[in-house]
Order: sequence, then C-alpha cells, then structure tokens
Amino acid sequence: MTQRKGPILFELDDAPTSGPEAAAPVPDLDFAPPSGRAMQVVATLGARRVNRLARFFWSAALGLAGFIASLAAWNFVTGLLEANPVLGGIAFSLIAAILLALVLIALRELAAFARLGRLDRIHGAAEAALAAGDLAAARDVTRQISALYAHRPELRHGREALDRQRDEIFEPASLFALAQAEVLAPLDTVAEAEVVAAARQVATVTALVPLALADVAAALTANLRMIRRIAEIYGGRAGTLGSWRLTRAVLTHLVATGAVAIGDDLLGSALGGSVLSKLSRRFGEGVVNGALTARVGVATMEVCRPLPFDKGSRPSVTGLISRALTGLFGQGRA
Repeated sequence: MTQRKGPILFELDDAPTSGPEAAAPVPDLDFAPPSGRAMQVVATLGARRVNRLARFFWSAALGLAGFIASLAAWNFVTGLLEANPVLGGIAFSLIAAILLALVLIALRELAAFARLGRLDRIHGAAEAALAAGDLAAARDVTRQISALYAHRPELRHGREALDRQRDEIFEPASLFALAQAEVLAPLDTVAEAEVVAAARQVATVTALVPLALADVAAALTANLRMIRRIAEIYGGRAGTLGSWRLTRAVLTHLVATGAVAIGDDLLGSALGGSVLSKLSRRFGEGVVNGALTARVGVATMEVCRPLPFDKGSRPSVTGLISRALTGLFGQGRA
C-alpha cells in the first residue's frame, strides 16, 4: 500500500459556533475629515446679522437704564450737596471725571472710525484709478499713501523713493507696483508674521487643549487680536467698536464667499492633513482651524491695505499655514 503524501483534511462533525474565529470582521472606520468647528463657530457668530427689532429693544433698554442711572446720580449729588457741601463737591468731581473719560473714549472711537474710513477711501480710489487707467488719480493715491505713513520713520526711505519717481512713471499699474515695493512690502511682511503667529496659536490650542469651547475661545481671541494688529500695521488703528466692526466686515465677506469652508486639497498641500486627521482628530482640527485663521488674516490684509494686491502679490494661505505649523506637529516643511 502506497503512503499518501500532502496535507490531510479532517472534517469535524460539530464546528464551533463561538470564539475568536467566529467573530465578525472589524469594520473599516470611516474617518470624517476635520471641519474646523472652532473657526466655523467664530465666523458664524461674527457674521450673524442682528435683528432690527432686537437692536431697537436693546437700544431702548440701554437708554432707559442710562436715564435712570443719570437721574439717580443727579439726585444723589444734589442731596449730598445740601446735606454736606464738602462730600457733595467730592461726589460731583468724581462724576465729572467719569463723564470726561466717557467723552474721551467716544472721541477715540470716532478717530478710529475716521482712520479706517481713510484707508477704505484710498483703497477705493486706487481700484477706480486702475479700472479707468487714470494716471492723475493714481498719482493722487500715491500722494495720499505717502502722507498716510509720514509719521512712520521706518518707511521714510520708501516714501522718498516713491516721491522721487512718481512723475517718471506713466502707467497706474506700474506706479502702484512701485508703491507696493517701496512702501507696502515691509508692512506686508509684518502683517504676514501676525497671521502666522495667530494661526500657530489657534492650531496649538485646538490640538493640545481638550477642554470644551477652549478652541472656540482661543480662536475668537486670537482672530480679534490679529485683526486689530493688522489694522494698526496698515495705519488704521481701531478702537473697541472699530475692531468689532472690522471683524464683522471680514467674517461676513468670508462667509459670503464660502471661504470658511476648507477642503482636503489645502490640507494635503499644506501638511498632509488627511493622514494627520486619521492619526489624531484633535491635530486634524488644529490644522484646519489654523488654515481658516490664515484665511481670515489674508482677508483682513485685503480690507486694511490701502492698495489692492496685484497679480501674484497676494499671500498664499498654504504658504502661511505651512510656516505657522512648521515643526509644530512634526509634519511641517519650511
């Protein structure tokens, strides 16, 4: 009898119905891409339109509260003057000091709105001069830019070069290119540094702090500070109300244009974000929130800059977020 070679199959009558070999396969989890929840909330809050009825109600309520407080203070001071002239005089002096401080704050806010309005007028005049090809209007815009930064000693050489070559150029686009190279380029560099710092801060807090709403608070604070600093860099230093109005204008523009939505293409080109998001959901959210902060920063530069960006000079969001996150998650590149 010949011996059989090869594997032998033994059939079991009763196959096991339980155990590791009978368990269902582990399903492949579908990782949802990070959406930048914190920046989405910030953009929604900043761009939300206030209901007119609610605005009327709160205005009336604040007016009534102010009237009651003023009447109570008046009765308090007059009564105290009748009872004790010395103490009444002290109370009157303190109230007068408070009123003076309120007047000064109001004047500062008005000056801030005036500075922002000046930047907006110069920006609009530059766009009109480019559209019409008006050389005289373009030269007038560059004169306004030179006057705008007359108090900035670090821009003195650039302003002198612009003033010296203004009459030698006969194309509005070339004249604005000279103004950007000589005067605005240093300001753009500083503004980009502010954007990079804000994006890095938002990304770090989102990735490392697991507390609820901590990422929203960090994104809101960092973006407000960034917008205020960029306005100061370009000569439009804003007060409290001016900063909030500028923030609303920037976020409303971003929401209207859909720029608060981010895709995998930006993540992949910046830091390999799709892989990063699968390794850590928090790190993926940090990358997205940082990228959206960079978009807010670029939009703020476009709003606050006295000249519109020409072709090729607009900062790249991908480049800014790459600089912001270089070495932060071990995925950045110089």
